[in-house]
Amino acid sequence: MEVWALLMFAVLFALLLIGFPVAFTLGAIALLFGSVFQGMDFFDLLPMRIWGVMTNFTLLAVPLFVFMGVILEKSGLAEDLLATMGRLFGQLRGGLAISVVMVGALLAATTGVVGASVVTMAVIALPAMLRHGYAPSLASGTIAASGTLGQIIPPSIILILLGDVIGVPVGELFIGAIIPGLLLIVAYIGYIAYVAWRHPHLAPAVKSDESDSVALWQSVCRSLLPPLLLIIAVLGSIFMGIASPTESAAVGALGALLLALLNRRLTWANLQDAMQKTTRLTSMVFLIFIGATAFGMVFVVMGGDKLILDLFSGLPGGKWTFLLFSMLLIFVLGFFLDFIEICFIVVPVLAPVALVLGLDPLWFALLIAMNLQTSFLTPPFGFSLFYLKASAPPELKLQSIYRGIVPFVAIQILMLAVLIAFPQISLWLPGLMQN
Repeated sequence: MEVWALLMFAVLFALLLIGFPVAFTLGAIALLFGSVFQGMDFFDLLPMRIWGVMTNFTLLAVPLFVFMGVILEKSGLAEDLLATMGRLFGQLRGGLAISVVMVGALLAATTGVVGASVVTMAVIALPAMLRHGYAPSLASGTIAASGTLGQIIPPSIILILLGDVIGVPVGELFIGAIIPGLLLIVAYIGYIAYVAWRHPHLAPAVKSDESDSVALWQSVCRSLLPPLLLIIAVLGSIFMGIASPTESAAVGALGALLLALLNRRLTWANLQDAMQKTTRLTSMVFLIFIGATAFGMVFVVMGGDKLILDLFSGLPGGKWTFLLFSMLLIFVLGFFLDFIEICFIVVPVLAPVALVLGLDPLWFALLIAMNLQTSFLTPPFGFSLFYLKASAPPELKLQSIYRGIVPFVAIQILMLAVLIAFPQISLWLPGLMQN
């Protein structure tokens, strides 16, 4: 029976690589194997499982944060931030690239929508960087990597999903991801600064006729204060224990509406488009979740979880061998699968083993989140690469994009290794929150 459970996984991955829809593939395989080996009466329990998914209070944060991100995308926040940061840092060597990283970090902490961040920065910042003599590989790599910061910097959708799948409080995940996210931003800026210092022609300074420093700082304050206040309202309310992540998501959605209203972008067309995008994305996530629930139920009943546990428990090296294998598996699967698919298919199999082997679930979840971020940048199915190529000027070659993302993927792997070597980087702030 356990062998048939492993065959379920093999059939699933084969069908996904062919291109079948994830949610329906999960459900169809569960129905096929469950009906053959357990009988159709086994699925009498499935409606209760689905009801549990649909009434999960934590998962209610998903549509609220998605709505917040889409509304902020419509509010013109990214355009204002890019223009202001470009004026602020542009006169430094590598300054335009550094400004893109800073804007990517701020967009990650407010919108968290990777596609919107990459496309916006590709349309606005990429032509300016190329026009001022930046190397195409450095410019494209910086934009693609900065746009994916929303995967690790809270409020991140993947952190909410991982929290529910692994059984870790989402608020603790948000707080635990702050320091790793900041370290990743610093690492990006450090790499750009090194390239600009070592090879000035790849990231030249931009000559500016900016003479009114008072006007510049007023512009900086106008652009930065609203998103910073929104970040403080969302994350601060969680850290102080005032609101749960779901309640803070509602605060963020309301704040995004107010910012759009202040920028005179809260039109009926924008609101309708935001609601449609939120509904589509949320429906996709929950359909995959329901399919994964059915798949997991059949997999467990067939003894697949016990087989996986016995397999990893018998490996030499114990939990460290398991940790190395699981991180390598997720990294490789990121070349071919979406982060949501990995979260709902692979993580539920690995998480129980991690708990039995004594790994801290909060730390394990943050390692997975950092690892999953690379899936947006690794070909052939890196979504950030697709977004960037579709939005970039025609002269930017795909080879330049691939060359540009290699150093940033290496930085992410290095940061993952640092988090493994020093768990307290992830656990220190959540410890303060508990105390």
